[in-house]
Amino acid sequence: MVGLGLLAWAALYVVGLIRTVVLAVIVAVFITALLYPAAHRLRRHGMNRAVSTTVVWVGGLVLFAALVALLVPPTADGVTELGSSFGKVIDDLHRTAGSLGLDDARLKQLTTEAQQYLNEQWSRIATGAIAGARTLGEIVVGLVLAMILSIYFVHGGDRLFRWLVDLCPAGMRSRVRDTGDTTFDVIGRYVRGIAIVGAVDAFFIGLALWILGVPIALPLAVLTFVGAFLPIVGAFAAGLLAAVVAFVAKGWLVALIVVAVTVLVQQVEGHVLAPQIYGRALDLPGAIILVAIAVGSVIAGIAGAFLAAPVTAVLVTLVRRRDARPGPEPAPG
Repeated sequence: MVGLGLLAWAALYVVGLIRTVVLAVIVAVFITALLYPAAHRLRRHGMNRAVSTTVVWVGGLVLFAALVALLVPPTADGVTELGSSFGKVIDDLHRTAGSLGLDDARLKQLTTEAQQYLNEQWSRIATGAIAGARTLGEIVVGLVLAMILSIYFVHGGDRLFRWLVDLCPAGMRSRVRDTGDTTFDVIGRYVRGIAIVGAVDAFFIGLALWILGVPIALPLAVLTFVGAFLPIVGAFAAGLLAAVVAFVAKGWLVALIVVAVTVLVQQVEGHVLAPQIYGRALDLPGAIILVAIAVGSVIAGIAGAFLAAPVTAVLVTLVRRRDARPGPEPAPG
């Protein structure tokens, strides 16, 4: 038991030293799981590896560029509209504070203290940004490496996996092959399931925001989609931001409606949509997801938080398969 603990500690220590490379490989596998089915379908229709990989990747980049171009104009217009709404919100808060017995002198003192606090936080953020230049460089290097690896994996990942399996001892090859296939299958189902669930959530919440006339409805819908990749925490953060924007722009009533719509959509997603898409194999308790996200954020920051849930799903699936695997038959007596 002590030996296993030391081995696990040594493995985590090594992973920490090469964290950027490890995260890049994991992200590349996730991107590959999302793109490989399309490339495989093209190959089944007679397209070779190079052309199918190029088509899939160029299509993905074009779709991403179109999404950015679609988001920038409404975001800029919505931020301008929000800026004009802040004055009204401040006046409302001022009247509310007056009704609670806070005089102008006290309000001015509170405003001054808030400005000082914000200035101090801004100074800390600026200092942290300068100190974190190395981290930013690691992120850029990691993303570039992940994209290059993903292109290679989409093109010839199956060949690379067979080559790695052949390096293993003969008695372990079958188990290694089964573990790899299971891992890739779980990651693929998880990523595609998250994308579908996030798209449904984003559509209905974005539609509600648009009908209610809330600014930056489209960017908020996209944020809802991205938040789906951070289970529980992402949905809460996206819903809270949408409610704050609705409150600033439209007032309490619209903000409450946004909260109600967000909760309703999340309930339908959690109890109806997600179980149908993920299946019971990837159904993880909320407490396990929260602990996994916390551990992932401690180990690898934001990237670790996003990768925690799918990595946990893979580990749980592998444990279940090991427990379900029949043991050796007893020797005849």
